[in-house]
Amino acid sequence: MRNFLENRGFRLKPGAALIVGAALAVTGFVGVKAATPHLDNPPATIKTAPRSAETARRGYASVVKKVVPAVVNISSSRVVKNEVTGMQGFDMDPFLRQFFGNNMPFNNIPKERREKALGSGVIVSPEGYILTNNHVIDKATDITVTLHDKREFKARVVGTDPRADIAVLKINGSGFPYLTLGDSSQVEVGDIVLAIGDPFGIGQTVTSGIVSATDRSMNGQIEGVEDFIQTDAAINPGNSGGALVDDEGHLIGINTAILSGNSGGNQGIGFAVPVNLARHDMDQILKYGKVETGYLGILPQNVTPEMAKALGVSEATGALVGDVTADSPASRAGLQKGDIILDVNSQPIDNANQLRLKIGMLAPGTNISMKVLRDNKTMELNAQLANVPSTEEQASNATPGQHESTLDGVQLSTLTPDVAQQLQLGSGVKGVVVESVAEGSAAADAGLTRGDVIQQVNHHPVANMSEFRQAMNSTTKNNPVLLLVNRQGTTLFIAI
Repeated sequence: MRNFLENRGFRLKPGAALIVGAALAVTGFVGVKAATPHLDNPPATIKTAPRSAETARRGYASVVKKVVPAVVNISSSRVVKNEVTGMQGFDMDPFLRQFFGNNMPFNNIPKERREKALGSGVIVSPEGYILTNNHVIDKATDITVTLHDKREFKARVVGTDPRADIAVLKINGSGFPYLTLGDSSQVEVGDIVLAIGDPFGIGQTVTSGIVSATDRSMNGQIEGVEDFIQTDAAINPGNSGGALVDDEGHLIGINTAILSGNSGGNQGIGFAVPVNLARHDMDQILKYGKVETGYLGILPQNVTPEMAKALGVSEATGALVGDVTADSPASRAGLQKGDIILDVNSQPIDNANQLRLKIGMLAPGTNISMKVLRDNKTMELNAQLANVPSTEEQASNATPGQHESTLDGVQLSTLTPDVAQQLQLGSGVKGVVVESVAEGSAAADAGLTRGDVIQQVNHHPVANMSEFRQAMNSTTKNNPVLLLVNRQGTTLFIAI
């Protein structure tokens, strides 16, 4: 650089190179500044527009301010006993005590641990009654409720309904902020909703979306009773038990579950228990201390197009009776396997889940009338609902699928007394047992599985392989075949 400048007539003093370098740097900076001439003429003062009343109406701030004080954080804990496994169980072995004495290895492993869970809840009365999910407080020994204003209260469980995943809590005090309950039967797809809760324990959060479906059921994969409001408002872990409100701030649902990928986070499909169902449970709990549920005594199934064709009916509607429990209200009313229940108390029944909900919302002792389709003829049957037996297990819907051929890929044999005993079936059960089902076959897609016992083909009883072949040979080509299957003592229909 020095030679470059001296060759052009500049005379430099020792040490001047640093000064020139600094000057070049400044000059370079000035050059850049000159390249943006608008900075030489700064603009006028930038103004900020005030929030107009019209702009305010487009948001939900006023609704949120009214709602959030009634949505609470719920922290629960429970003590879980550790099972004695592996080397931990050797601390009682006299042989090992000869070597270790009382300083046995693994004695420092705790015999129990404390698990904690975070969720949300909604205050629904000024007296401090709270609606939340049962899974938020299930088996909890300690429950703490934190209000929006940071006040903390110890809560007690008033009652629960695990089938619908609803729990009612109570905190002591009065004058609490609370939400007004809406009418979830009036909710429609496309309605704007807000979800309020405490996701991931980071603090109260509000998200917005729309109702993307109503009367949603996941075939018992989430709860025993499913009539969800589906929404795309973001619901994440910790939102469970929180509020789903409409655009006026009315409580229309209790946020319960999400469908998510491996991340476990929101994917735009969230489910809320309708407030009408939650209110029914709460009323029952406050009145009886538990939820009194009507019991009919059948295994209902959806009528698929394949089943409708096999049954010879024109529409795939109603609830198909797959099984009838002995000495139940259904059996006393005269319901039979293969009947299709079209309505209850003059209210149409579209599917099995709708029938379960209708019966479950009625109290034991209630008299009901049913329109039933049997052999393409309708009839009226009456039943008196009973209490749910304490040993009854919830049954899932079968979801048969369409296929091309009949029982391809299925290995069958006549059911013997020994096999019936292994399958824990009664000695009077007759039929053909499924030994294997090829993966990807039409029968597998329809839901047929190893250990199923086929007892009927298109309503014709089959007691052995000979009768099964005869019944199959009498079926019409390319038409679905309707099988009555005994699965672990419970019968259901499968269309193949």
